[in-house]
Amino acid sequence: MKRFTLSIILCFLAIVALPQVKGVVKDSDGNALVGANVMWIGTNFGTTTDGNGNFTLERRPNINSVVASFVGFQNDTISCENIDYLEITLRGEIALDAVVVKSSRPGRIQSRGAVNIETITTTELCRAACCNLGESFSTNPSVDVDYSDAATGAKQIKLLGLSGSYVQMLTENVPAFRGAAAPFSLGYIPGTWMHSIQVSKGAATVKNGYESITGQINVEYLKPQLDEELDVNLFLDSHLKFETNIEGNLHFNDKLSAGLLAHYENMWMEHDGNGDGFMDMPKVQQYDFMNRWTYKADHYVMQAYVKALKEDRNGGQTEDTHNHSKALYDNNPLYKINIGSERYEGVLKNAYIFDEITNTNVALILSGSIHKMNSFYGLKTYDVNNNNAYAQLMFETELTPSHSISTGLSFNHDCFDERWKKEYIPNLVAAPDENIGGAYAQYTFNYDDRLVFMAGFRGDYSDLYGTFFTPRAHVKWAVSDLLKLRFSAGKGYHTPRPMLDYHTHLASSRDIIVDNNLKQEEAWNYGTTASFDIDIFDKCLIINLEYYYTNFNSQVIADFDSDVHQLHFYNLDGISYSHTFQIDATYPFFEGFSLLGAFRYNDVKYTINGVLRDKPLTSRYKGLVTATYKTPLEIWQFDLTLQINGDGRMPDGFGTFDAYPILNAQILKWFRWGNIYIGGENLTNFKQKDPIIGCHDPFGENFDATMIYGPIDGIMVYGGIKWKLSK
Repeated sequence: MKRFTLSIILCFLAIVALPQVKGVVKDSDGNALVGANVMWIGTNFGTTTDGNGNFTLERRPNINSVVASFVGFQNDTISCENIDYLEITLRGEIALDAVVVKSSRPGRIQSRGAVNIETITTTELCRAACCNLGESFSTNPSVDVDYSDAATGAKQIKLLGLSGSYVQMLTENVPAFRGAAAPFSLGYIPGTWMHSIQVSKGAATVKNGYESITGQINVEYLKPQLDEELDVNLFLDSHLKFETNIEGNLHFNDKLSAGLLAHYENMWMEHDGNGDGFMDMPKVQQYDFMNRWTYKADHYVMQAYVKALKEDRNGGQTEDTHNHSKALYDNNPLYKINIGSERYEGVLKNAYIFDEITNTNVALILSGSIHKMNSFYGLKTYDVNNNNAYAQLMFETELTPSHSISTGLSFNHDCFDERWKKEYIPNLVAAPDENIGGAYAQYTFNYDDRLVFMAGFRGDYSDLYGTFFTPRAHVKWAVSDLLKLRFSAGKGYHTPRPMLDYHTHLASSRDIIVDNNLKQEEAWNYGTTASFDIDIFDKCLIINLEYYYTNFNSQVIADFDSDVHQLHFYNLDGISYSHTFQIDATYPFFEGFSLLGAFRYNDVKYTINGVLRDKPLTSRYKGLVTATYKTPLEIWQFDLTLQINGDGRMPDGFGTFDAYPILNAQILKWFRWGNIYIGGENLTNFKQKDPIIGCHDPFGENFDATMIYGPIDGIMVYGGIKWKLSK
């Protein structure tokens, strides 16, 4: 028995003690490159650098060279035979005739830590139009983005089968787009402004708060410290939506850099492809500006930005509706929708680094936002001013190379001023202001990236709900080069503000009823994943298996079923859960060509009137196949994506919906000065039949524009051009 036990221990040590290569990636000025890719040559095995530019790679049999790459820099191939530590310096791009040598950055990068985080890079974002954050997940198997209604163009994220209110939104790891900004927030971040997107499923870390129930989505903006250049992007689609984006960086010296980003979009034409008298999508005009600064000294780092947005959104009946609108014969005006928004944001991040070797630092984050929205839906009006202030003080250190801790304090203030016509919305309850202060501590054990354990705990006090606690834990075990396992468990909370989350549902004749004394939403999330890296014909087949279970202790139910003329919000009385199973596989069949296939099954149920039922307007499954091909030297790129969205249940009185396909395609041509691209979306031309109920009598009792499960408009083609003007 002792020999057997000793054999098991020796086998385990042999697994976790495989030789490694460590190192750091910097630019020519000695600045660390965060998020650079370091891959074993000729494979998809690799990693990304951390916040200090450091990396750790597990050695591969018979491979002794690595390729380091970063957007805006030349690739570098380095031999590491008999070398355990590498210092890699990347230099700027080189123009060769009509081609620019570019870094082959993977489109999707899996984190090497305990938390299941997938990074979507600019390589992946280039595969589709990606005019804004909401259009950046069309090739992603995990995140769904759906229209919430057929009138306002509002989109919502679904992660693990549940709506976006349970997903914590972050920008550069600062909580963002809370409250009044949530319904249209996916359109508030232009696609060309994004450097990367991190998607964390299930329980996240406790650093960023208690709100993540199904996961986090963090957006990293373009960095001022990148190459000094000016980028200009123009876009036009077949619906006559025009966009222009300008991004520029300026380096004052080796410590101080600034960036300016500007965005303008305008869809000025009315479109009514199904002839129901209502615009298929609203006319939107948006202005968006950001100015950001970065300062880096020997021990002090500062990042700051200010951002301003103004948007005017007009929908409803078209001007020529008199041909088929009963409303005009009743001497009623056209049913119009207008949503005007102004948003101002400011963020200041300071960090003092005591010791780079042990990553000992203290950081202070301050942010604030002002969001103003004025809207009307026919005869209903709803206006809101939402102010937010956030502060976080953090301390981190590595006690040893294997043990690290992070602690911090946070404070969040939300203030709301809502106004509406009580004769049209008599039962609405205003969202209360809320102040929350909290503290957290998190411990991480890392054994050479083979075994990583992270445990965090935070306590918060809300002047609405009192004291509550958030425990979370994550484990990653790299069993071998073939298999990596992850396990997670944790709690999350959400403050219910029904009108802020669902105000686009005013585009219906339903009476909105909000019960008093709504409880704080509370849920546990459990997850497990298995990732296989299998060498087949000298290429790597990557297979991921995932299962997540979300169980609500407390939830606010949006009840569309009990009465077709009501939308009723009340506390859950019974059980509510979500089971999500997903499998996806990626394989590079030949040089430049890669194929991804994925399938996800959703089992989402909640209790209504004592009966456990499927959540309405939720597809039971999703299939995805996406292919990309880059010609040698990356002169051309071809992308094709097919989605199969499964069937599901409509609210009572409206039946069910069937599965439907969506096909997207794009062709991109690279030049020395930039690229041009053309593409198409929804090439299968699937459109939900009769998306607006009672469209011929919008002021009648049966009008409802919120019963949406699929696309409303048909085929859309687009084209664009991007100039890159380097110094």
